[in-house]
Amino acid sequence: MPERAPLGVPELLELDRRHVWHPYGPMPGRAEPLVVESASGVRLRPADGSDDLVDGMSSWWSAIHGYRHPVLDEAVREQLGRMSHVMFGGLTHEPAVRLAKHLVDMSPEGLEHVFLADSGSVSVEVAVKMCLQYWRSLGRPAKQRLLTWRGGYHGDTWQPMSVCDPEGGMHGLWSGVLPRQVFVDAPPVEFEEAYADLLRETIERHAHELAAVVVEPVVQGAGGMRFHSPGYLRVLREACDAHGVLLVFDEIATGFGRTGALFAAEHAAVTPDVMCVGKALTGGYLTMAATLCTSRVADGISRGEVPVLAHGPTFMGNPLAAAVACASIELLLGQDWQAEVKRIESGLRDGLAAAAEIPGVRDVRVLGAIGVVQLDHPVDMAAATRAAVREGVWLRPFRDLVYTMPPYVTDDADVARIARAVCAAAREG
Repeated sequence: MPERAPLGVPELLELDRRHVWHPYGPMPGRAEPLVVESASGVRLRPADGSDDLVDGMSSWWSAIHGYRHPVLDEAVREQLGRMSHVMFGGLTHEPAVRLAKHLVDMSPEGLEHVFLADSGSVSVEVAVKMCLQYWRSLGRPAKQRLLTWRGGYHGDTWQPMSVCDPEGGMHGLWSGVLPRQVFVDAPPVEFEEAYADLLRETIERHAHELAAVVVEPVVQGAGGMRFHSPGYLRVLREACDAHGVLLVFDEIATGFGRTGALFAAEHAAVTPDVMCVGKALTGGYLTMAATLCTSRVADGISRGEVPVLAHGPTFMGNPLAAAVACASIELLLGQDWQAEVKRIESGLRDGLAAAAEIPGVRDVRVLGAIGVVQLDHPVDMAAATRAAVREGVWLRPFRDLVYTMPPYVTDDADVARIARAVCAAAREG
């Protein structure tokens, strides 16, 4: 086969503008993206020959071990020598079985069954389908609505969009078309009994029609990067148990150590009926997610008129993705990941303290390996991004937020650099 000539950066950018539809962007493209030639460790190498950039985003929170990690590279190579893919209908294989066992062993007690999906959003679709089918199987089809709190984000497919914030979120276009769910106010940072009472009363009032409560535990991600008291998770668990409603935790962004616990549910010592994971599941190497559930949910579905969960993605249980996910989990659990996350948390607290004095900054908050600077105005994303790049860091601000979720392998000097870049972006944004 003849050697393929690489595209020059100008040609690549022109083809990109004409043909490639980027996330949350117009078509044809208007903003010029950064062309990345390669990545290693925590650094992205631009194709134009400019200086490498420290990745402050973990590629949307997934690359917790950085790039080209030798353990994860070898897991992919080794699995590629066996098989890259095989259908999961009627067949199984060791990587998927091992991954399911890993997830059950590390997740909150009681989550025993694992459905492997293609992406985080699809895992939420599966979770909702599980809950709806559970109640249909029990002869209660009227229980088909979902309750959540405002400020959430659960993905861009249909049912997940319906539990994203209906006003402040990005899916307002679909108002009146999406299923109408039940919303309460966004949770306060600290535990407030009045808000806990609101949760209890709303669940009780709508229990006859609620299939499930769906929330992001402790940290609301792309809906606003808000933190809230773990005590609210205990209130939800108790209220759902009291009124016959299932509880779903979306741990796609918070799972695998990001908040300082393996899963954010652990901050409250609560087990949901269904839990969604994704993003860092494969260490950022391949797309994969999972929906875990209790035996109660699985048994309920199995007793129904249709005793199967009618969902089966073509690439479900993909061996390459499952193999690297196993390697990523083993790599995470084989080290003192808590100390690494705590170290990053300390560095971000120190480095972002100065942001509180920047004009236009409304709030600065840090939890685990998450740092957030919230402005009192919409961020100028182009200006903020340029400011971060000048500091040698890649960030992706949005709405009124400049935030970072670094890989856990980011050293102290690079954490400090990321913090300086966040402050610079906040000044310019």
